[in-house]
Amino acid sequence: MAQSTRETERKYAAPAATDDMPWLSDLTEVKSVAALEERGVQELDAVYYDTDDLRLTRAGASLRRRTGGTDAGWHLKLPLPGSSREEIRCPLSAKAKDKVPEELRELALSRTRGAPLRPVIRIRSTRSLRHLLDADGGVLAELSLDTVRADSLLADGGRTRWTEMEVELADAGPALLDRVEKVLRKNGVDRAQSPSKVARALTETTSLLQDPADTPAAGTPGSAGDHVLAHVNRLVGTLTDLDPAVRRDLPDAVHRMRTTSRRLRGCLRSYRSVLDREVTDPVRRELKWLAGELGTERDHEVLRERLTAGVRELPGELVLGPVDARLQVWDAAEQAEGRRRTLDALDSPRYLKLLDRLSALTEAPPLRAKAARKPEKVMVKALSKEHGRLVERMDRALDMPAGAERDAAIHQARKAAKTLRYATEAARPVLGKPARRLGKRVKAVQQVSGDQHDSVVTRDVLRRLAISAHAAGESGFTWGLLHGQERAAAEARERQLPEAWARARAASGLKDLRR
Repeated sequence: MAQSTRETERKYAAPAATDDMPWLSDLTEVKSVAALEERGVQELDAVYYDTDDLRLTRAGASLRRRTGGTDAGWHLKLPLPGSSREEIRCPLSAKAKDKVPEELRELALSRTRGAPLRPVIRIRSTRSLRHLLDADGGVLAELSLDTVRADSLLADGGRTRWTEMEVELADAGPALLDRVEKVLRKNGVDRAQSPSKVARALTETTSLLQDPADTPAAGTPGSAGDHVLAHVNRLVGTLTDLDPAVRRDLPDAVHRMRTTSRRLRGCLRSYRSVLDREVTDPVRRELKWLAGELGTERDHEVLRERLTAGVRELPGELVLGPVDARLQVWDAAEQAEGRRRTLDALDSPRYLKLLDRLSALTEAPPLRAKAARKPEKVMVKALSKEHGRLVERMDRALDMPAGAERDAAIHQARKAAKTLRYATEAARPVLGKPARRLGKRVKAVQQVSGDQHDSVVTRDVLRRLAISAHAAGESGFTWGLLHGQERAAAEARERQLPEAWARARAASGLKDLRR
């Protein structure tokens, strides 16, 4: 079973003279640091694995098999914001010494996109280790001086060596890194140019990371294409980052990945004038499929919370029969099915093909002529189109009599509201406050119509639970009571919807955008 830890560290170029560093004693003057303790020398030997075209390294991730030191084993490192990374560890196996653990291979899949992993470089380090201690002898951080030797395992590779310094937090906040860095800079120690050992080693021993063509294509700086592509790249990166979290069933990961899929799909729709739909429409279809597969698990999470809260809020005398037990049985079955569909989707060739398409989209974006134009007019026109689509759908829905057809029409209008809101997110850096205000108004409509839709779906589940209870000879009273409450809640939301829509529809929002 893999274990995960958060690693926060900074790398520095080695000082000019590493044999004698009297200035290290200055670190004890740093706030919270009471002493510097020598911890001896470690010999570390790591073989790094990657694809033939170094997809992990390009994505800021790494996978290694390391011996020596206190944490020998397989380590998958995934980037986090700032100076942090998540390190996921698996123990070494005597039986399969050089075989990448399946769990780590799967967690790297969104970055490798299914390409085989192979040894690409061996890095050996002689590490001189020191601990920064607080007044009670607790370890605040580790300072290491590494003499590094790297040997490429690729056909055209060479070898290199260098010395570097690392400061890694142990039991301290990130502010300590800033205080330590101030001392290091004062003594001529600057940040390393490379983000990791493996990135530096591969850059210096092979030409694969030295091709300017590796940089993702972008539109003309400041153009509509430049802004839209920046947003698309962020969303693709977020989707890639969320994949390992979803596989490990981390809190809210499925919801965030599904929402990111929808955001990206909406962006590609709204800005068709910038990106060629001949390329993006197939991507949008696959993003819709992915969101749908993730939706089974996510929708169940929402339903479970809603039903559990509904039962919990009822007075005890109104809960008749084995309501909690039936709810638990339903939850277990639906949760298992949702998890299965999520993992099946992420392990499918279809998903890998989608990842390839997203990579191609960011590396060689299909820019249209309008991509070179100034972003203001292009984005305002895109928002106006989506606003018009929302107006048409919502007006139609509100004119319909109550019933199933109206429920379906409100749901379609809600989807249009989401698309418009997602389009405003891409436009915010260009259009500023007016785009944020429009997005806020539309979000209010989306929330009211979303609650109404959730109630419709919940009532259907309650009906099925009542039928099952009746068939088992149990009372259906509580399920019927909850059904009635959900109907009342939906009707209340429907009464609120026209007012929320009137505020969102106000023309002043679009007028502000056109100024």
